[in-house]
Amino acid sequence: MSEKEEKHVIPYINRELSWVDFNYRVLEESFRKENPIMERMRFLGITASNLDEFFMVRVAGVEDQVDSHYFIRDLSGYSPAELLMTLSQKIHSFIEKQYSCFTRSVLPALKKNGIRFLKADELSESQKKYISEYFDKILFPVLTPLAVDRSRPFPLLANRSLNIAVRLKGEDESYFAVVQVPGILTRFLNIPSDGGNDYILLENVIIYQLGELFELNEIRSACAFRITRSSDLDIDEDSDDLLIEVQKFLKKRKRGKPVRLELSRGHDYETELFLKEMLEIEDHQIYEIPGPLDLTFCSSFASTPKYEQFCYRPLQPAYPPGDFAGCDDIFKAIRERDRMVHHPYESFETVIDFVRTAAEDENVLAIKQTLYRVSGHSPIVGALIRAAENGKQVTVLVELKARFDEENNIMWAKKLEEAGCHVIYGLVGLKTHCKILLVVRRDEDGIRRYVHMATGNYNDSTAKVYTDIGIFTCREPYGVDASSLFNVLTGYSRPPEYNRFIVAPATLRPFFIHMIRNEIENAKKSLPCGITAKVNSLVDPEIIDLLYQASEAGVPVHLIVRGICCLIPGKAGFSENITVRSIVGRLLEHSRIFVFGNAGNTKVFLGSADWMQRNLDRRVELVFPVEDEHLRGRIMKIIDLLLNDNENARTMETDGTYSRVDRRGKTPLSCQDEFVKIAQQCAHCRMDHEVSAPETAYSIKRKGITEP
Repeated sequence: MSEKEEKHVIPYINRELSWVDFNYRVLEESFRKENPIMERMRFLGITASNLDEFFMVRVAGVEDQVDSHYFIRDLSGYSPAELLMTLSQKIHSFIEKQYSCFTRSVLPALKKNGIRFLKADELSESQKKYISEYFDKILFPVLTPLAVDRSRPFPLLANRSLNIAVRLKGEDESYFAVVQVPGILTRFLNIPSDGGNDYILLENVIIYQLGELFELNEIRSACAFRITRSSDLDIDEDSDDLLIEVQKFLKKRKRGKPVRLELSRGHDYETELFLKEMLEIEDHQIYEIPGPLDLTFCSSFASTPKYEQFCYRPLQPAYPPGDFAGCDDIFKAIRERDRMVHHPYESFETVIDFVRTAAEDENVLAIKQTLYRVSGHSPIVGALIRAAENGKQVTVLVELKARFDEENNIMWAKKLEEAGCHVIYGLVGLKTHCKILLVVRRDEDGIRRYVHMATGNYNDSTAKVYTDIGIFTCREPYGVDASSLFNVLTGYSRPPEYNRFIVAPATLRPFFIHMIRNEIENAKKSLPCGITAKVNSLVDPEIIDLLYQASEAGVPVHLIVRGICCLIPGKAGFSENITVRSIVGRLLEHSRIFVFGNAGNTKVFLGSADWMQRNLDRRVELVFPVEDEHLRGRIMKIIDLLLNDNENARTMETDGTYSRVDRRGKTPLSCQDEFVKIAQQCAHCRMDHEVSAPETAYSIKRKGITEP
């Protein structure tokens, strides 16, 4: 490293290690006795699902670097080989804590509420008889034991499938077989008991009854195992048909290189050697699990209908939201002023209404929309199909490369095309991650463009649990910008000089650099200054370096970073004026908000981008200013509550660790609970002042719109 480069070394936490710390924060919610027991189970399932994806993408990437003999150290000082070993140690430690939570905290709490997970040797005679009958009638016809010998090679096992390795006695040596636990059946079997709340896991039923599958053999040992495969998207975007290329990749994903082998603790050593050889797994990739493999089943179990009393009270989103209460014409409401919806506290139905109304409105000429992730039964897509059937010009950009949503998006792309929509798949080399919807309508005074811009996806399912913000406007500069952006996405137009939009990859990085430097200059001139940012991840070295410079210039910097944060606050000579907090609670914090002091003329921006290289340089992202004074005030109130939360917030310390906010002498404050109250109060307040009937004309009109 040259002397010049040495001067630019900044405090920087490795992003993979920071992610593991984030998953620890999620795990803490499983330990919290204040949370309902089923929600604690749900958080446990989320940590397992998070870890699966982390191995499939991030750990697999580090493995590839090691295999390619890549030796260069990252900004945090790790070489790929060193990072891989550190990750392995940290994840092994995490798993021990994860299962300690399951066995010592969650299971006893379930038992206290009359819910038990039993092992085969804990069953009563009547329960053993029940699982034997279940095995004979249901499981036995489905199971396929696969012997492994000279004529029958080791089977290709699906990524993340749960399997049982069976070692059998041979004349001279052991031989093996594999039984896959059928994923099509429920993982947890409800067995008869006095309270009706006893369960046994499916793999335990199979192991208990293995003798019926191998009647002519002596079983020496059996253990559950699971493999995780590399699953990152690597496709040739120069192919003639991107849709076909993505479909080919999805088939390859099932055969990806194994990056993790999970084995039940106490397993047979000879079986481990066999699996290690067959899967070509290294020692550091083997994880002995002190409990049931694949805790993602906890999320499904937590959703069992009869245990609703052990969950959070259902969140009832305000509908219609305060900004639309009393409005019987959604287009008229947007013409009057900009409107904002804060999800999930205010219902996503408002966005669905907007598309449905546009689909049926005879004055609507065209609808254009980007879709990154949508639900399996998307009412948004249904409305777009209906619009095309009604003769509207419908253009939809479906991002086929949305990780782990590729199959779902391919399915919707085909349905949209069949309905007559113009479907495009984005720009070569770039994921289209921006969230924007444009409706072109013939109004009495001419053609007008109505625009919806958001921080989150057009996904009605995740909109119930992700916090996001959407803005509706028909301001002409936004409409012109929206048309220009879609022209770039659908054709060969050059990126224009936008009126209001800031769009990656062309202008977003320069914009943030300019705004941060502007705050530095304001601080030097003793003018009002400050930077507040709420993002999911903060990774980009250039942005981090500039934030350090801002701190040293005296700019107060407040960062709300849910997940990965590579910046270190409170570091002498770098970040004394920076605070970092992470909010992990009932809802997943997903909105991106950026506030700059701007010499007293505060600027507020919303958008789809995090402060990561991929968002700034390798994706189509949209950040936009909030110009309506009322809406700016609402967003500043949101920021204020986020910064004062002392229930769900953790603050990052100078050593990179996180600790809960000290609540001594403070009134407990959960920003998410407060947002629920505010949404309901605003909706009722507007209703009381603007309508006398219990239902608004707007809600009645919505109910009259039929599903396409």
